[in-house]
Amino acid sequence: MYYGVIPVMIELGYDYPLYRPPSEANSVIFQVTLGCSFNKCSFCNMYRTKEYSERPWEEIKNEIDLVSKSYPQTEKIFLADGDALNLSTSRLIQILDYLKGKFPNLKRISCYAMPKNLLQKSSDELNLLNSRGLNMFYVGIETGHDIVLKKITKGATAKSIIEACRRAKKSGFILSCMVILGIGGKKYSVEHIKETARVVSEVSPNFLAALTLILEDGVYDEFMHKFGEKFEPLDDTSLLDELEILVSNIKPSTSVVFRANHASNVYSIGGNLPDDKDKILSLVRSLRGHPELLKPKILRRF
Repeated sequence: MYYGVIPVMIELGYDYPLYRPPSEANSVIFQVTLGCSFNKCSFCNMYRTKEYSERPWEEIKNEIDLVSKSYPQTEKIFLADGDALNLSTSRLIQILDYLKGKFPNLKRISCYAMPKNLLQKSSDELNLLNSRGLNMFYVGIETGHDIVLKKITKGATAKSIIEACRRAKKSGFILSCMVILGIGGKKYSVEHIKETARVVSEVSPNFLAALTLILEDGVYDEFMHKFGEKFEPLDDTSLLDELEILVSNIKPSTSVVFRANHASNVYSIGGNLPDDKDKILSLVRSLRGHPELLKPKILRRF
């Protein structure tokens, strides 16, 4: 939910702004929906300038035809905007089947997925979508603390996030999840990060990214209003404390590729959990004594 621009490729008349996860930097992007059907998360400024809509099949088909002529060897495709999974299963199947027919070397099709959209699909529908080539979901957990989830108007609870992610994994999807350091402020810091570690442990996503809260001008006032009480942001030491607690308390059932290397983070950190837990924790602890190594705040962005 927090990443900028697209790879250089054919100009398809994109409706900007257009976002994709960092790991989709080399993917072809097709905008099958515009905006976000929920669009109420108080920390997210991505689609505030758009009204949610679903693009007509003929427009999507024509763009697939155009790109397939110039990039027939495409291996990865990302379906934008933030809400492709909100499409009906029949429309998604139509898109997936056409993509597979046009790109014979296609290895992965992915999209963002909100917990509510995953729960709106039956297990049979998720199984069908996976069997037809939709391989990977990017899911924003943000926090596992129900009080903070309500304050940021996420539209989900810890229970619904766990259920949605488990259903996706059971249907064979690769899961890449995001959490946000500092999103509970000083008051809820400990509860936020411990509950987040619990939810992550229960979900055990394939990939986990820890970002850091940075409120853009477009949502700053809304975030503060919806939070409902004074919000005190965390300083760099407290952010490192949250990161340490998060990594210490994640107990995944399977290996998780962990990254805290987003532009918003104070330092780029990564590894596999649980194998690299001690190494990551040692680095985090050492950084407390070396603030000069942290990324200057002017270079951090959400």
